[in-house]
Amino acid sequence: MNTNHETSAMKERNMKITASNLIRWTGLSAIIAGIIFAGIQPIHPPDVLASVTTSAWGIITPLKTVMCLLFLLSWTGIYARQVKEAGWLGLAGFLLLSLSWALQTAFVFAETFIVPLLATTAPKFVDGFLGLATGHASEVNLGILPTLYTLVGISYMLGGLLFGIATFRASILPRWAAGLLAVASALTPAAALLPHQIQRLAAIPVALALIWLGYALWSERREQASSDKVSSQLHSTGAE
Repeated sequence: MNTNHETSAMKERNMKITASNLIRWTGLSAIIAGIIFAGIQPIHPPDVLASVTTSAWGIITPLKTVMCLLFLLSWTGIYARQVKEAGWLGLAGFLLLSLSWALQTAFVFAETFIVPLLATTAPKFVDGFLGLATGHASEVNLGILPTLYTLVGISYMLGGLLFGIATFRASILPRWAAGLLAVASALTPAAALLPHQIQRLAAIPVALALIWLGYALWSERREQASSDKVSSQLHSTGAE
């Protein structure tokens, strides 16, 4: 009977560690996504037709694609850690951020795998597509794309603001990081007054906030795993 009880307890602990590790890994994904997000801003090629066939474009846009996918994982893990404490405000921020980065993933995927192929056969379309980021008017009809790109920006700003406030109020993860996320997101529209290449630098504070939150999540789960291991060893010693 005692052996069965210990086996059951061990299985339960393993299940908990597995769930804990899933959230912990999203913290690591947040760190990586934030580093890429901050790192590419100063070196990103100009969003013009001549850039899409360059080697820099061929390196940076695949990184951006990976970054977008990691962002989706990151927000999910951060929200899951504080789902009860974040409340409806946190849910609203999470859904808006998820929408923003899901749409952004589609645009970046097109930048990476579709736009370079159309650079010579449909240059006006490519020029118009890239102009979505710079505010440059398109010579061709882009359909619903301009509306979707506007939705990316609005949900990015509102999502970051609401999620930052909810995280700050929840007090589970660092409040300074949450505050930085909220303030940086709220100030995003002000960046539109700057030249496009400088606008990119406005993304760095958001990236730093994500790295900070991700590191806190990663460190917290690692410490908890170590604590669980010590408790398990003490329990085994006591049983003997």
